[in-house]
Amino acid sequence: MIDITLQNFEADLINASMAQPVLLDIWAPWCGPCKALGPILEKLEAEYGGRFTLAKLNSDEQPEIAGQLSQAFGVRSIPFCVLFAGGQPVDGFVGALPEGQVRQFLDKHVPSLDELEAEAGIEEAEEALAQGDETSALDRLQQAVAIDPANDAARFDYVKLLLENGRIDDARMAYEPVASKAIIDGRIAALGLFLDACDKAGHARSADTLTAALAANKRDFEARHELAQVHFAAGRHTQAMDELLEILMRDKGWNDGLARKTYVAVLEMMSKPAPKPAAAAEAKGALEVTGKSAAVAPNDPVVDQYRRKLSMVLF
Repeated sequence: MIDITLQNFEADLINASMAQPVLLDIWAPWCGPCKALGPILEKLEAEYGGRFTLAKLNSDEQPEIAGQLSQAFGVRSIPFCVLFAGGQPVDGFVGALPEGQVRQFLDKHVPSLDELEAEAGIEEAEEALAQGDETSALDRLQQAVAIDPANDAARFDYVKLLLENGRIDDARMAYEPVASKAIIDGRIAALGLFLDACDKAGHARSADTLTAALAANKRDFEARHELAQVHFAAGRHTQAMDELLEILMRDKGWNDGLARKTYVAVLEMMSKPAPKPAAAAEAKGALEVTGKSAAVAPNDPVVDQYRRKLSMVLF
């Protein structure tokens, strides 16, 4: 538990919530309900074992912060609790709620033990990959998916690494549970197209045969897309996109937009995911707070260059 002041507001509340949720309890010494709620919050912080941090703010001593939060959420009474995650306030409640209701509130936002274990597995896999140990990385990712099947980030990394190691059947089996999400999730859709490319590359025509076909007919889009898939499967991303651009310059809508979809999939597979954004503050209004960070993926000059090329062709 920490006490929040203007001096540590950014470091111990905003920045700290980037790593794990922070529940801010706004209270006052004269408030009876605050005295009833406080011990419940302290008990739950201990029981949740570090899955969230409890912070307390004395509204009498820190009226500026308390006033800003109260105004943003339209709240005029205490105790008032605000949950911060990802550098922003995302939800809150007013009054001395019973312990069960506080648990329900926390469980909407605080990661479960399985989720934390899966995230740890992803981090361990990244460390193993940095050391060139793909076998250990695959083991860690497989465990993460088994522990938390709903963790799409772990599954994405697992399927991608399986494909890069030529384990197409295993990748297809691991991808199947999320295949239906491809309609609404661009990264899942890209993963499916990468899986398709790896599958097709295994029995594609030789590069010489495909090159000869294209020399004879530049509009042989089937051959050009097949060559792009071979490049995509082999990790030759720019060569794959160059072939797909040739299709798009001649026929943007070819095969129900398959060239465009495959091009976007290559870009997606090259891109690092953006940091998790903070959840929106539902119906309570969002706060503009010092130090909040937008969820922005790291820039890659090659990705940026090929995004511009695609825009020039399409628009």
